[in-house]
Amino acid sequence: MSGLTDVWKQFEGRVVEGMFPLQQWLGGSEHSAVFLTGRSKNASQKAAIKLISAEGFSTDNIDQVAQLARWADRAKLSHPHLIRLFESGRGQIDDAKFLYVVMEYAEENLAQILPLRPLSPAEVKEMLPPTAEALAYLHQAGFSHGHIKPSNILAVDNQLKISADSLRRTGELDSHTPTPYDAPEVANTGPSPAADVWSLGLVLVAIMTQQEPQTINASEGWAKIPDKIPQPFYGIAQRCLRVDPRERCTVNEILGKPKIQTPLPAKAMEKPPAKRSNIGLLLPVVVAVILLAVLLGRRSHQPTVPSAQTTESPTASANAHAPQSPAPFHDKATSTQTGVAPGKVLQEVSPDVSPGSRRTITGHVKVSVQLSVDTSGNVSQARLVSSGPSKYFANQALAAARRWKFTPARVNGQPLPSEWILRFQFGRTSTQVFPAETKP
Repeated sequence: MSGLTDVWKQFEGRVVEGMFPLQQWLGGSEHSAVFLTGRSKNASQKAAIKLISAEGFSTDNIDQVAQLARWADRAKLSHPHLIRLFESGRGQIDDAKFLYVVMEYAEENLAQILPLRPLSPAEVKEMLPPTAEALAYLHQAGFSHGHIKPSNILAVDNQLKISADSLRRTGELDSHTPTPYDAPEVANTGPSPAADVWSLGLVLVAIMTQQEPQTINASEGWAKIPDKIPQPFYGIAQRCLRVDPRERCTVNEILGKPKIQTPLPAKAMEKPPAKRSNIGLLLPVVVAVILLAVLLGRRSHQPTVPSAQTTESPTASANAHAPQSPAPFHDKATSTQTGVAPGKVLQEVSPDVSPGSRRTITGHVKVSVQLSVDTSGNVSQARLVSSGPSKYFANQALAAARRWKFTPARVNGQPLPSEWILRFQFGRTSTQVFPAETKP
């Protein structure tokens, strides 16, 4: 089946149903592939198109019809933190038959950030409320996400959203390949609000530690959580990762809203709730109050560093100097470790972009470059973290990044090697660069 992935990649430059050009392969698996595409007559509106091999469906077309009906149904959902679904249908390129769904284009997701570094508590405070809000909306509408994991928490135009192409009705069995983020009961009961909460708890642990919980404490009734996770997130994870689904908190509790009882499938309800101490009963209330304050604070706080490549809103192109939108995955805050003095930018080099190339930009083109900086402040290595849809702009950003210079970070007065992320944002009239030191 590994050959199928190679076949997907060869589809770059082809067109699906005469409407959706496969402009760039963004990723995929043995069963599916995602490409950058465009909507409208001249394909000027960026979008992503997901192709799913028809070989994975039954030969009588019943499963294919059901999947197309699901996408059409999910396209009616609307929430600011939920990826929008557009067109869907069947297609064929050469001998390969597939189903396709067109959706909002997101350049960055949490899975791209985690190999580089964990998220800071400040970033988690910004990530958690919109994710929980989207899940609360789905649960209220009778849906469960069923696939909450870092790769499905994305940034679209500097706004955090969760994926929507695999949503299921609560309790509807899902034949997807199991992942480490699945709740213990989900294979038997299907997706549920409680299973989404479990997955959200695992995501919370993963983004703060760069690792997933490995064991479940059967006697205590919850997954083992690393002690280094700070409060209130340790308490939230502990309430999310209860083995008994009935003992988990709800997303409304995470948001500080009144608890809404959503019935679970019968199999998930077999184990009666364990008796809890008064401290255990008070914990969700305390957590809710803390996160409510976080959520209110988030409404007024505007981070200044945007995420990697996304599509610019229409109003942004009219004013190149407008304030930046909040970044779902902004960069790590300056280290407060005792004795460590962070590095500083000493010399910036802007990419050399021709006027003709700028005129091809619709919205913004965003490229992220990771730098390794030696103890003298020179760049020793540079690599693309997020290349965006254009090799030209990616190469220009990479060439410019190699020429940056820094004042090295120091510990107890001694220079240290460091790592930086440079986020280049190309517009029609200017280029902005947002540097952030990620190590030490």
